[in-house]
Amino acid sequence: MEKLMRQIMFCGFFTILLLLLAACPATCQEVEDESEFSYVPGSDNGPERWGEIHPEWSMCNNGTMQSPIDLLNERVEIVSHLGRLKRDYKPSNATLINRGHDMMLRWENGGGHIYINGTQYTLNQCHWHSPSEHTINGRSYDLEVHLVHQSANGRTAVFGIMYKIGRPDSFLSMMGKDLKALADIRGLERVVGTIDPRQIKLGSRKYYRYIGSLTTPPCTQNIAWTMLRKVRTASRQQVKLIRQAVHDDSETNARPIQPINQRWVKLYRPTDRQED
Repeated sequence: MEKLMRQIMFCGFFTILLLLLAACPATCQEVEDESEFSYVPGSDNGPERWGEIHPEWSMCNNGTMQSPIDLLNERVEIVSHLGRLKRDYKPSNATLINRGHDMMLRWENGGGHIYINGTQYTLNQCHWHSPSEHTINGRSYDLEVHLVHQSANGRTAVFGIMYKIGRPDSFLSMMGKDLKALADIRGLERVVGTIDPRQIKLGSRKYYRYIGSLTTPPCTQNIAWTMLRKVRTASRQQVKLIRQAVHDDSETNARPIQPINQRWVKLYRPTDRQED
């Protein structure tokens, strides 16, 4: 009976997932100019008041499926049915952009695709938050990268990776020269040539999956979130350089943890056969 109930819950999760993703409008995009909001707690435009700045940002205050969340073991169900994360990335010309509170790397013609429940999502950009926005059992890490994808009908899927201080990250090492150039000249944009997103390493097949929102205004909901279970490493200098390149005089750009409410999180853990 318990096995049957878990199967029913699993099927229900994916039914809800498909319905929610279908409902996501084509406008579920992060704002390009981040100057109107801040990460300063208690300020007039801080995280607690994002939803008051513009009517179209009201979801930041009123939404019930907001991100980031604490990936708490008590709300996680381990499954093997989700399957391996299917990435089909490719090298593409890219531009590094200072949006005001973060550094965004935008692939001009898309950096390839990922596939979720049969839907193809094109990789448009990635950007960094420090410290990490998501936490695992209450623990925060030093950095988090978000790879933002969009489908042909406007659905959004975000793939996130968290980092702790340790050995330098090879992708950030490759981007170091361009990040430093923007930091030195306080620039806003730099063409960086061909960048291969496959250089963003995973190192694990385990990942979390849940339905959430953008973590910056307009905080659009019904976003398919995939968070790598493995916490990778980056050097202290790399984390510091990303913040210096933004030059917004802030040491952080992480939204506070949001209530998980009635949501459950799936953790994909491959079986022995799937590991082969």
